[in-house]
Amino acid sequence: MAAMIAAWGYEADTAADGIEALEKLSAAPADVIVTDLMMPRMDGAELLRQLAARGDRCAAIVVTAFGDVGTAVSTVHDLGAFWFMEKPLDPKALRVLLERAVAHTRLAQEAERLHRQLSYHGRLGELVGRSSAMQQVFSLIQQVAPSKAVVLITGESGTGKELAARAVHALSPRAGGPFVAVNCAAMPETLMESELFGHEKGAFTGAMERRAGCFELAHGGTLLLDEIGDMPVGTQAKLLRVLEDSRVRRLGGKTEIVVDVRVIASTNKNLEEALQRGGIREDLYYRLNVFHIHLPPLRQHKEDLPLLTEALIAELNRKHGCRVTDVDTRVMEQFQRYDWPGNVRELRNVLERAVIVAGEGSIRPEHLPAHFGAPVRPAPAAADPAVVQLRVGTTVDEAEKALILRTLEHTRHNKTRAAEILGISLKTLHNKLKEYGARESDMGCGPNGVLG
Repeated sequence: MAAMIAAWGYEADTAADGIEALEKLSAAPADVIVTDLMMPRMDGAELLRQLAARGDRCAAIVVTAFGDVGTAVSTVHDLGAFWFMEKPLDPKALRVLLERAVAHTRLAQEAERLHRQLSYHGRLGELVGRSSAMQQVFSLIQQVAPSKAVVLITGESGTGKELAARAVHALSPRAGGPFVAVNCAAMPETLMESELFGHEKGAFTGAMERRAGCFELAHGGTLLLDEIGDMPVGTQAKLLRVLEDSRVRRLGGKTEIVVDVRVIASTNKNLEEALQRGGIREDLYYRLNVFHIHLPPLRQHKEDLPLLTEALIAELNRKHGCRVTDVDTRVMEQFQRYDWPGNVRELRNVLERAVIVAGEGSIRPEHLPAHFGAPVRPAPAAADPAVVQLRVGTTVDEAEKALILRTLEHTRHNKTRAAEILGISLKTLHNKLKEYGARESDMGCGPNGVLG
């Protein structure tokens, strides 16, 4: 067996019984253990108990004779073995099982690494924060990740909702599968169903070939429906059906396809208000809101700014080949005073420019954008050429004249079109113009007191 496993590309070692296995595993941990149940000195069940007691959670495949199947099943259930196989072994089945067991071990190791990051560095995946608000977010992610529950992530734009979704995926049993994100606000309603569910060739004009939708692409993994609050109501009904029975039908298709997908939805909108307005179906709202995670805006956890800044500078140094070390204390004081309406995304954009400008050393105030921190004032609204504004005291005749002349300007002196807009005959319009003494080639601006 060891020779066969080695031929498949694995490093394989052997032990005569459980005691020798414990000694070898102490010196060189393994990713997978293939063990018989019946062995001298220490049997397979006691070996697994000993490994569990010392915290060694490598995947174990139990090999047993036909008469011991009941015991093997009990071992898998009670001692957490990965799986069992009956003698004589089927090499093809063993190879498939080994691949899955190795993947299982790698997932457990990655989860442990992320847990250590969370405990010691205030990080979970790409999310950063030691504040109580972010630690609560991390805790919720850890709780829901191993389950199959639908997750709803809310928060203002730029708070890191997709990063939170990726952390849920990375800590889940689906981490080895695909992570697919689709922005429900970035495409027209006519393309939404095709994007989500796919289409067959010829399903509509321009459908030149069969195309798999996001649910099919995410099979075995996680699908993030970003900005779910902007999904058209018509598409919501079809989404609800997929969530309930895990089946999709491509546009133009005649058969349903079973999909195994964990759905995460995110939005920066208040879905309860959208529910009251009819912007989201009530049944879909309750189906999505199984496990809710809210990401706080940056202004509510500014104590995380130093850690966030450190992490972002390291990332931006790698991206741009710079050697920036930190931010000047004056810059951090500015950061602490600012409310960050764009949240972490805005912080990243500010730092990206500063890292490029500084190149190396510390980021100083002069490296920041010139107007950083200044309140943004809305630009004055431009005058609408299709609007007539009248001052109090304007007579009815003056108002009528202003309306007619401005309508002519709006239609570029097309009298027929102007008469249609005004609801009068073309003859009446000509009579009014004669009355005003206006020349067709030189239209005035109206009487005193009439403003555009």
